[in-house]
Amino acid sequence: MKKGLFITFEGGDGCGKTTQIELLNKYLSGKGYKTLLTREPGAKGLGEKLREILLNYDGEVSPNCESFLFLADRAQHVDCIIKPALEDGKIILCDRHTDSTVAYQGYGRGLNLERIYQLNTIATSGLKPDLTIVLDVDVETSMKRVGKEKDRMESAGIEFFKRVRQGFLEIAKKEPQRVKVINSSDTIENIHKQIVELVEICKN
Repeated sequence: MKKGLFITFEGGDGCGKTTQIELLNKYLSGKGYKTLLTREPGAKGLGEKLREILLNYDGEVSPNCESFLFLADRAQHVDCIIKPALEDGKIILCDRHTDSTVAYQGYGRGLNLERIYQLNTIATSGLKPDLTIVLDVDVETSMKRVGKEKDRMESAGIEFFKRVRQGFLEIAKKEPQRVKVINSSDTIENIHKQIVELVEICKN
C-alpha cells in the first residue's frame, strides 16, 4: 500500500460504529499499519467546539444553519487532519463523514440533496473515502441502544430516523463500489470479520 486509505463508518445512532472502528483499529495496528481514528463532528481542535454546539445547544437551530456547521467542521477536518494523514500513509478510520450530511440533513431534514452534494464537494475539495461501511439496523433497535440520555440530534424522533436510514440505503444503491452495507444486528465478531474482508480488498 503506497498511499494512505480513507475509510468512513456510517449508520444511524446506536448502530455500533464505535465498537467496530476500535476493533478494526486494533486489527490494522496489529498488522503494522499506521492508523488515525477520527470523527465528525468533533475532530481534535476546532471540531470539538463545533461538536459541542451541534449536539448540545439547547436553542432553536435551523436546518440550514445545522448543515453549514457540519460543513464547516468537515472543511477544517479534511484540510488540517485527513489530508496530512493520507500524505503520511496512514489508514484513516473516520466515524461519520459526507454521507451523514446527505442522510441526516438531506433525507432526514428534507434539505435539497443536490445542494448538499455540491456543498460537500466544496468542503472536502473533492476528496472521497476509499471505502464507506454503513452499519444498518432497524430504527426501533437503534433507539433502544441509544437509551434515554439523548443529545440534540438523537432526540429528533422515530420518523426522522426512518428517513435517515432510508437515506443511507439510497446512498449505497447509488455508489455500490464505495459504499458497503452490513447488517449490524449480527454478532460483533461476524460484523468485524465482514469489515476486515472489505478493508483487505480495498487495500489491495
